Amino acid sequence: MPKVLVVDDDRHIRDVVSFALRKEGFAVVEAGDGAAALACAEREKPDLLVLDILMPEMDGTEVCRQLRAASAVPIIFLSSRDDEIDRIVGLELGGDDYVTKPFSPRELVARVKAVLRRRAATVVPAGDGSGEAPPHQVLRRGLLALDLDAHVATWDGVAIDLTATEFAMLRTLAERPGKVFTRDNLMERAYDDRRYVSDRTIDSHVRRIRAKLAAAGGAPIETVHGVGYKLTAAAAP
Repeated sequence: MPKVLVVDDDRHIRDVVSFALRKEGFAVVEAGDGAAALACAEREKPDLLVLDILMPEMDGTEVCRQLRAASAVPIIFLSSRDDEIDRIVGLELGGDDYVTKPFSPRELVARVKAVLRRRAATVVPAGDGSGEAPPHQVLRRGLLALDLDAHVATWDGVAIDLTATEFAMLRTLAERPGKVFTRDNLMERAYDDRRYVSDRTIDSHVRRIRAKLAAAGGAPIETVHGVGYKLTAAAAP
């Protein structure tokens, strides 16, 4: 049973979101401000956060910054503003999705399920009866390795903390090195609820993936201007 941490300073919104999630079988914990959210996340180890951006004292963006320093837990931002700059800033910080108020609780639950599906590891093959754990499925492209079961990416052995959406995008590129993927291609693979997101949102995710790879010493993603992105041939086996 996945556990979701709902963070909002408006008690009514927390009640509505929590009720909708519990109705769908999720375990739910709540926090009414940023400091309480960080403490709850450390204590409860949630599988996903629904995080309001505009809160007094410590807002959602600062909560995200602090969480991202040590965790890749999926985050869906909530905001009362439908501003593209807000949206991009939230995703640049490491958010996996963004929902504006007012919103449909049913739609929010669908977004939660979609992000968790992207986060879920590939089904591990059954063991052979020996009692030993089966080997993980690992996709290797040169110095890049994607453990599809553990949902972990490394470059030359250095771990890279990716959000669920970032991992899905990098996996898409790594599955076919040299193939140019349009932004629409990446959107279809990363957002399995068939929802449209803007080109700027896709570019924002790719920019973050590149920054994380660069910090580990890699630069395997190439821009094909006017078309999209590809994993360079140098990254292939």
